[in-house]
Amino acid sequence: ASSPKRRRGNGTRSPSRYSSPDELAANCDIETPTYHRRTSSKNLSRTSAETPRRSYDGSPPEDSPDELDHTIHTFYRRNTWSRNLPPTASRHATPDSPTRSEISQLTPPQAPASPPTSIPPTTPLPPPIEEARYLPYKSKMVLQGHRKGVAAVRFSPKGDMIASCSADATIRTWETSTGNHLHTLEGHLAGISTLAWSPDNRVLASGSDDKSIRLWDAVAGKQYPRQLLGHNNYIYSIAFSPKGNMIVSGSYDEAVFLWDVRTARVMRSLPAHSDPVGGVDFIRDGTLIVSCAGDGLIRIWDTATGQCLRTLVHEDNAPVSSVRFAPNGKYVLAWTLDSCVRLWNYHEGRCVKTYQGHQNAKFSVSGAFGVYGDEEGEVPMGEKKAFAVSGSETGEIMWWDVVSKAVLQREMAHDGCVLGVDTWGKEGVALAVSCGLDKTIKIWERVAETESEFVEEDVVDVEIGVAEHNGVEGGEMDIVMKMEGEETEV
Repeated sequence: ASSPKRRRGNGTRSPSRYSSPDELAANCDIETPTYHRRTSSKNLSRTSAETPRRSYDGSPPEDSPDELDHTIHTFYRRNTWSRNLPPTASRHATPDSPTRSEISQLTPPQAPASPPTSIPPTTPLPPPIEEARYLPYKSKMVLQGHRKGVAAVRFSPKGDMIASCSADATIRTWETSTGNHLHTLEGHLAGISTLAWSPDNRVLASGSDDKSIRLWDAVAGKQYPRQLLGHNNYIYSIAFSPKGNMIVSGSYDEAVFLWDVRTARVMRSLPAHSDPVGGVDFIRDGTLIVSCAGDGLIRIWDTATGQCLRTLVHEDNAPVSSVRFAPNGKYVLAWTLDSCVRLWNYHEGRCVKTYQGHQNAKFSVSGAFGVYGDEEGEVPMGEKKAFAVSGSETGEIMWWDVVSKAVLQREMAHDGCVLGVDTWGKEGVALAVSCGLDKTIKIWERVAETESEFVEEDVVDVEIGVAEHNGVEGGEMDIVMKMEGEETEV
């Protein structure tokens, strides 16, 4: 849909679509005539070719009225009043006041100050912050048990369990530390495309091609009696709210539903898109929802009112298959079927980064955020950096630095498309998990370079070993994202 035309004032120029606030200030056509009027009486007017412009190389002109070291009043006071005074006259001098030269003749010369007898000790400078160093992930375990392709995989909030869903209509839970199979959850009548953990680490929600959303007790391995029914077609994506009292779902029926978990009823139905909805997610405080679809649109919704606050669309208008909020809540990461992963600043409505190198033109591929530089003893007082990770239809997993877009790691992971990747980390432990069409799940662990040569991959089959949940403590991953010096994608 074409955007509405903007109303233009008389004699003013419409700013560029992707102009920043600084660019709008520098390109304003109203400030320049004001500057000429204030200085014309003092013979300081300039031609239009000499009008100072904001410099974008980091060195603005000294006479720019946008300088931060003075206000508009002090700027014009400096440039109009002081230039009409003689060089030796005081700005506040009166006709009867002595000049600066006369005062200097009446004042006896002062004796030079004696040098200090001792030099005070200087405070030592703190050690410089070292650049974060990326340590690669290595495959730790291969989990087998699903009879068909695995569509999605998720770490529990505490990191002690992993849940996977498959086209074989089952959900399986695994122990993260050992890879042992915990439970097989059965009840859906068709393949399962998506799942989500509740914040309390106990409840699993799953969305299926049977048009239902079911809730499960992940610890006991049992299904709750109530189902969430309302969609008219396959359910592609679901997400829990940060408080765990709501679920948002996206479906092939082009709608986004907001559910009350306690009553299992639809709180709000959003006519979101004109194509199947591929991804939904909650922001960290639960006040916003993001959705994406095959129509190429990414929409930001107000959770309380259901109002669409922002629509993001790239000029290529490629179908968007998955979307996630950044952990800091300022950005949205979107996967599109043109083999690109794009980072959006939804406040400004512009794409700030594009990550490439993988292949994604057919399947709904998803990924996650993570951090590096936070391992124990890796970089003392080091700076944490964020990365984005995604699967690929070539069977690879790609890691990118969020800010520089550099490829940090590229690993062959599965035979066939990698459909899902998730990350978790706490106190120097960094893990990743992936799944694909080859019916397997892989657990990845970040290891030091000296240890990477000795890591052996274990294969765990559910027919061999079965263990009970032992409540291993974990923690949520706190990702720090810094977008200093971000550039708008060309």
